[in-house]
Amino acid sequence: MPDSTFVYVTYIAATPEKLWEALTDGNFTKKYWFGHEVRSNWTEGSTVSFLDKNGKTVDQGKVLAKDPHRHLSYTFNWLEDKTIRQTAPVVTFTLQPMDSTVKLTLKHENLLPIDFRDEKEGFYGINNGWPAILSNLKSLLETGRTLPPIVV
Repeated sequence: MPDSTFVYVTYIAATPEKLWEALTDGNFTKKYWFGHEVRSNWTEGSTVSFLDKNGKTVDQGKVLAKDPHRHLSYTFNWLEDKTIRQTAPVVTFTLQPMDSTVKLTLKHENLLPIDFRDEKEGFYGINNGWPAILSNLKSLLETGRTLPPIVV
């Protein structure tokens, strides 16, 4: 069975510069990514680490491509996942300015095939996580507040 791809598009009333900061600044990600902090120097080939609320690295990858305020792509490996893969999962953000709004497209590729018995891994888990994270990001950028706590 081939790997799955998850795509999510949202429109955010913000500048590309502010949205870029929100995607790449760990202090910002902690606010909308349910306490998770991203850390990287964002040069191609450098490490991207995602730390949980306790400072433990739970996800890690490598920067694949960067075009500030337009495009960001990196591998995304959940460290507890012991699945042998031919290709690492890849997360890509594309930012397209549209007057006072930015069209944000997220693509998460090379996911495990859909398995509705497993709520944390593969497409099923991603399909529940990314919409909550990006909705929280949109709310924070547009209103200055995140959404009420939700369980993902």
